[in-house]
Amino acid sequence: MWFIQRIVYRLWHYALWIVTRIIPFPKPELIKGAGSIAKLAIEIKTKSSKVLIVTDKSLMSLGLLNGLFDSLKAQKIEYIVFDEVQPNPSIENVEAGVVVYKQHQCDGIIAFGGGSPIDCAKIIGARITNSFLSIRHMAGLFRVRFKLPPLYCVPTTAGTGSETTIVSVISDKQAHKKLIITDINLTPIIAVLDPELMMGLPPHITAATGVDALTHSIEAYIGIIGTQYTNQCAEDATRLIFQNLEKAYSNGKNITARDNMAVASFYAGSAFTRAYVGYVHAIAHNMGALYDVPHGLANAIILPHILEFCRDAVEPKLARLCVIAELGDASESDTVLSDKFIEGIKQLNKRMNIATVIPEIKEADIPEIIDRVMKESHPGYPIPKFMDRKQCEVILRNLMP
Repeated sequence: MWFIQRIVYRLWHYALWIVTRIIPFPKPELIKGAGSIAKLAIEIKTKSSKVLIVTDKSLMSLGLLNGLFDSLKAQKIEYIVFDEVQPNPSIENVEAGVVVYKQHQCDGIIAFGGGSPIDCAKIIGARITNSFLSIRHMAGLFRVRFKLPPLYCVPTTAGTGSETTIVSVISDKQAHKKLIITDINLTPIIAVLDPELMMGLPPHITAATGVDALTHSIEAYIGIIGTQYTNQCAEDATRLIFQNLEKAYSNGKNITARDNMAVASFYAGSAFTRAYVGYVHAIAHNMGALYDVPHGLANAIILPHILEFCRDAVEPKLARLCVIAELGDASESDTVLSDKFIEGIKQLNKRMNIATVIPEIKEADIPEIIDRVMKESHPGYPIPKFMDRKQCEVILRNLMP
């Protein structure tokens, strides 16, 4: 039965391979560089007159939005702030934002923050123009029928790449699961990469979000539906992350490292929004849904385990990334290089004090987690090597203290 299922899954992956080469994935207009947040209002002026700013209270308290507020006022653009976004935005969170948008008759949305505000803003927009669809009915592939109101994204972390992806992840608190909504209509029209907004990011968040971006690039690269474009984006992201992440972690005021990490996150997002992800994300999503483990941190902890599991199927690709990351020499064998690459990720995590286990995992939850991982991964993710239930259980137990 498992043999037949794998054949069916691979047929689905072949269909995905075709789709990714046919569908014209939109790209956001990119505004980048130190101080680039001041340029956003000029671009908005021709598209929106009153915007809903979706963010969280911590960013508001830090005053990070002051520059945005000033530039909007200078261009005479009205704005309303919705700062109720939670770390893992829920269905209720989104619906609250929809109410505010409608009450104030906005005609555009600015997402300001990390992956949570951006994911929340995307689905607020989706609900505005697709009011006949519930968020649960949007979950899956290409179910958002109509384009969103103009969506402008300003990431304050270098990790999720949400400012360029066609994906949003929303928590269903009632079912204790995450809804993955994927549609080209979720792509923002403008993305602002301003490293000055990231300079106050705490080291532990810099580390987790940075390895989150690395996970995006690697999973897109080792999957089986990648294109020349996604592979190039993944390689560029990997190189930039290994060159700059520790510098940004050690010195948050290093503007060059912050700028390069912002670009790396954008490249990684561009890769995985077309080539998808894999088992790392399938497990990490459930760590967030069941235990509220931050997504980037979960990805960072899980990544080496999944790479060790599938290494025999992707040795040449891992070897290539090892050379790009300058962790090995091209003259060495693929086996040696792939081993060096995985060990390099482990050491990178260690130097940035990222944990090696997820203590929240409960023994009693393991069967349910396996069910969820299998359901999310098969056939949805074009993974290079199939994992059965027993193999998944071994990995989950290795993640426990």
